[in-house]
Amino acid sequence: MANFTKVSVAQEARTELHDKLSLTGAEISVNHLPAGASVPFVHAHKNNEEIYFVLEGKGKAVIDGETVELAAGDWIRISPAGKRQFFAAEDSAISFICIQVKEHSLEAYTKEDGIV
Repeated sequence: MANFTKVSVAQEARTELHDKLSLTGAEISVNHLPAGASVPFVHAHKNNEEIYFVLEGKGKAVIDGETVELAAGDWIRISPAGKRQFFAAEDSAISFICIQVKEHSLEAYTKEDGIV
């Protein structure tokens, strides 16, 4: 059995990688919103923080009623309780990755966890 899993992701509206990569410690999704579109719901989490990376385009996130402008290259971390919704700009699509992990679960960083 190989110690890795590789997949390719098409430009679908949303691709969740949990099952595709057999993830055991995180959920990762790749998301694409066309210009003027939005995630159709506001949500929060019980235990998981989310880390977003904007791959391309621009838009905004509304978090607890506060608008945060987003553009390619931006990273944003949202605590579990933060109520969030994402929007593409009216004149630009937006593509982003969302990494979801249990808050306070990181036990060691690369240097301490790595084996040489």
